Amino acid sequence: MAVETIGHDWEFDRFDDGSQKIHTEVQLKNYSKFLEEYTSQLRGIEEALDDSIGDVWDFTLDPIALKLLPYEQSSLLELIKTDNKVLNKVITVYAALCSEVKKLKYEAETKFYNGLLYYGEGVSESSVVEGESQIQMGLFMAFLQELSCYVSRCYEVVVSIVHQLAAVYNSNKGATKIIESSGVHFQVVYEHLGELLVVLLTLDEIMENHSTLKDHWKMYKRLLKSVHHNIGKFSIPEEKLKPFEKLLLKLEGQLLDGMILQACVDQRFDNPGEGSAAAKNSAFAEEFSFNIRTIFTSVETKVGEPSEVDQRDKYAGVCGLFVLHFHIFRSVDKKFYKALLDVCKKVPAVTLTSNIIWFPDSFLINKVPAAAKLMDKKSLQGIRAQRDTFLQQRAQTLTKDVQSYYVFVTSWMMKMESIFSKGHKSDKLAEDLNSRCNVFVQGILYAYSIGTIVKTTMNMYMSMQRPMTKTSVKALCRLVELLKAVEHTFYRRAMVVADAVSHVTQQLQSQALNGIGIAKKRVISEKKYSEQRLDVLSSLVLAENALNGPSTKERRLVVSLALCVGTQLKTFKDEELFPLQLVLKKLDMMSELSERVKLQCDCSFLYWHRAVFPIYLDDVHDNAVDAARMHYMFSALRDSVPSMLHAKHMESCDQLLESYDKEIMDVFHEHLLDKLCKEIEKDLRLSVHTHLKLDDRNPFRVGMKDLAHFFSLKPIRFFNRFIDIKAYVTHYLDKTFYNLTTVALHDWATYSEMRNLATQRYGLSMTEAHLPSQTLEQGLDVLEIMRNIHVFVSRYLYNLNNQIFIEKASNNKHLNTINIRHIANSIRTHGTGIMNTTVNFTYQFLRKKFYIFSQFMYDEHIKSRLIKDIRFFRETKDQSDQKYPFERAEKFNRGIRKLGITPDGQSYLDQFRQLISQIGNAMGYVRMIRSGGIHCCSSAIRFVPDLEDIVNFEELVKEEGLSEETQRAASLLDSVLEDLTSNSAEGTEYFKMLVGVFAPEFRTAKNMHLRNFYMIVPPLTVNFVEHSINCKEKLNKKNKNGAAFTDDGFAMGVAYILKLLDQYLEFDSLHWFQAVRDKYKKEMNAVVKEQNVQSASQDEKLLQTMNLTQKRLDVYLQEFELLHFSLSSARIFFRADKTAAEETQERKDKDDVAKSGGASDGPRPSEPPSL
Repeated sequence: MAVETIGHDWEFDRFDDGSQKIHTEVQLKNYSKFLEEYTSQLRGIEEALDDSIGDVWDFTLDPIALKLLPYEQSSLLELIKTDNKVLNKVITVYAALCSEVKKLKYEAETKFYNGLLYYGEGVSESSVVEGESQIQMGLFMAFLQELSCYVSRCYEVVVSIVHQLAAVYNSNKGATKIIESSGVHFQVVYEHLGELLVVLLTLDEIMENHSTLKDHWKMYKRLLKSVHHNIGKFSIPEEKLKPFEKLLLKLEGQLLDGMILQACVDQRFDNPGEGSAAAKNSAFAEEFSFNIRTIFTSVETKVGEPSEVDQRDKYAGVCGLFVLHFHIFRSVDKKFYKALLDVCKKVPAVTLTSNIIWFPDSFLINKVPAAAKLMDKKSLQGIRAQRDTFLQQRAQTLTKDVQSYYVFVTSWMMKMESIFSKGHKSDKLAEDLNSRCNVFVQGILYAYSIGTIVKTTMNMYMSMQRPMTKTSVKALCRLVELLKAVEHTFYRRAMVVADAVSHVTQQLQSQALNGIGIAKKRVISEKKYSEQRLDVLSSLVLAENALNGPSTKERRLVVSLALCVGTQLKTFKDEELFPLQLVLKKLDMMSELSERVKLQCDCSFLYWHRAVFPIYLDDVHDNAVDAARMHYMFSALRDSVPSMLHAKHMESCDQLLESYDKEIMDVFHEHLLDKLCKEIEKDLRLSVHTHLKLDDRNPFRVGMKDLAHFFSLKPIRFFNRFIDIKAYVTHYLDKTFYNLTTVALHDWATYSEMRNLATQRYGLSMTEAHLPSQTLEQGLDVLEIMRNIHVFVSRYLYNLNNQIFIEKASNNKHLNTINIRHIANSIRTHGTGIMNTTVNFTYQFLRKKFYIFSQFMYDEHIKSRLIKDIRFFRETKDQSDQKYPFERAEKFNRGIRKLGITPDGQSYLDQFRQLISQIGNAMGYVRMIRSGGIHCCSSAIRFVPDLEDIVNFEELVKEEGLSEETQRAASLLDSVLEDLTSNSAEGTEYFKMLVGVFAPEFRTAKNMHLRNFYMIVPPLTVNFVEHSINCKEKLNKKNKNGAAFTDDGFAMGVAYILKLLDQYLEFDSLHWFQAVRDKYKKEMNAVVKEQNVQSASQDEKLLQTMNLTQKRLDVYLQEFELLHFSLSSARIFFRADKTAAEETQERKDKDDVAKSGGASDGPRPSEPPSL
């Protein structure tokens, strides 16, 4: 689309009214307002997600990590490009071999070492099932095959390196020279060859020290033998078994016999067919020996020094190269051999990996016996004895080492913090970068030194089976913490370190390029050209090209190989070469900084020394001040997790991880958490109970531990969980206090005080128990009564009108009472569920009592008297005006005494009366429970405005569309309100239930003997009245033992049993209380008449007697009347107005109306009693 432009002649001055400017300002204002709001929102999100905003990374929380390793997608062929084709090929071959060695080494360190080391772990020795070890070995077989292929590949690479080196250094006059090699020393290649030999040596050492693997291998072979003899049983074809056995033999010979390295050095390195003769190549032998010496010289000076980085590993490589040299050329330099052994005095042992320690002297003596024979035995024994001396010295100096390293590391950490807190100064940038580089290097050196001390010491103690003192263990654990502190410092400042590393590497590359540039100019300025000089120039150009780019390990390898050629012909002056080598070493370190830190600070070896963990935790517990150091220890223990993932003897390595996790956590609980919980609880208890005479707690005499430090710790990360010590102890105390309060509710105030104290002293946020506390007038607890109902009904007396229980007798000056409020308080404390349980307990109690009741009624003496009385009443009722004669009842009461009395003067009828009173008391208790329940529910529901119209909360919540949790809560509220409403309105008819469950059984034909009960009631009432008057009279006496003013349990019991037997009509037909009234009225009238007659004669003594008689008759009549009223009241509870037949008819009518019977709300006792 063409844009039309206005011609010049059409242009005119536009009229500007300023509106556009106003619009622009408004838009800008809106935009800046939006930006401000958006910024504050972002800041809010950031603050919500992270409690500490800054550039500090938390080791335990960060899901992201920075990888600083330089990387590029270019091959060695692309990197090695010069005009010198021959040199290109030589460098390419060596670079490719060195890269292969690095890959093989990495594979061994990650996969094979760990697979072998962890074999057999994760299975507890106590629970090993028969055949488990064979299954493990079966699963492990594929791994061993892989290892076999790997070892074969290593052999090929070793042979290839030897051949390639021999080709360059050829003493054969007829052979063509590839490059001029007189001043060229490919030391790098020899170092890599040494590394590969150390890998094979490590595999040998692992196999040698792995007794479990060897045992399982033997068992597996035995299993195979038994399979061989019973092929049919195992359904394995024989043709498959033979090759498998051959494979096993091959694996055993190659891997398990400790001959991996030996087989490598014993290979044929001469191959005349290919024209490579290494053994007879004197120039190669000389070059080989020269390089070993050069490497050894650089190692020997540094080993054991503070600036040592990887010299021990190189020393192992030198020993490997020496053995290889001996096996190829069969010549020994005694002087050099002695020098190698002398290093053992400084370094008696080298840790190869994890817990595998290697003794160089034993290795050199075994592998080069020809040289060992030349040495005198004393010096060899002296070297061996040096190990013990070394351990003794180490044990003595450990504490001092810890102190000095503590100072070094903390000051280094401060340096790290300070250099990063300062910004770059543009004028001093080079100096600043240099100081940063030095600080980084210093950190790695400290890490290496500390790691070496810990690994060597621990592994030597373990290997030589020497006991370690607790002091040494604590010191070593402190060093482990320092090691992790170094790693954490690097990690915390990962962002700034990443930024600094890229600048530092560029600066180092620039310094290296300057050094090489000076040498290159020198070569070009010399006009004498030769092939050798051309090689030097090409190699310098190659080194420059490699340095111009990211500092990857391939480029650095090419630089070092190129400089092996470029340093001949004195291209560099000595004062130039040394700084260049130092710069390249620093470049190596800076380029692999994060990897080096990770490697040097790796504490996976602790898995094999985890026995020190309990001692460490005890130490932390005893010295609570620096409890925060636990973070470092758990971080160290976590280091072994990645290596465990390479375990191959299980179907999944999860089992191994779980077993490790469980083991560490069990120790942690036992040695710290549980101890801590117990001590905190003890401290709180003693503090709350200071009024008691307890042990001396004076801190000046018994010392004091401030355990509060543990609660200021951040949660500790271990595996995929966080261990929050504060939360754990809080939960323990909450749980303990809650449980103990439920057991003894009267202690609630003490535990509440302890909770407050825990908050004040330790900052623990305790949860309120929310258990209903007891009131001041709690009375006897419902639970107590329920558990001991048989004791309760015999020791307490019931009052029907006031609904109160009063204690019969007490050793104190007061009697306990129980009323409805007490019961309501108990129900509030324990919940309404206790009511049904109480009724069930009462039911069980009544069953036992009714059994005794039945036995009494079945007794021949009783039964015969009752039948006689029934017959007598039927025959004489017309003459006695349908009333049961009082004299007959009195005669029965007295006659029973003839059957025998108890030591305390009670007849059988007294005991029967007590039985009925206890049954009545139990029923009175059930009545009180119901009243207490209604009382409790009504007080609980008093906040509901209208009981008739309660809204449905669940429906309201659903209408509002609130969450599921809210809906569930609303539903629960509805059910609680419904429950309270129904309970407060009517309560459960427990009497009806207790009648319903026993009545059918009482009325069966087999319990016909119980039908006589109504006839025993009159004698019982006579007995009861006598007993009651006796008790009331004791109230006025000094000895009040047995005094009582109420016992309505008897009336309740009689009413209940008459209802069960449906004998209210039969009892009423006796008109018993009418007969009693008539009898006493008649006697009283006779007394009054006698008084009137005697009043004329004025016989005072006789009148006094008459008054007493009248008084006694009044008391008896009153007591009978009271009993009559109580019995009438009690009968109302059991619906005495209706007979069993009428009740049945009424129930039928109800069922017909409802058409379906509703189940009772309360508990249904399990079964009717069998009497």
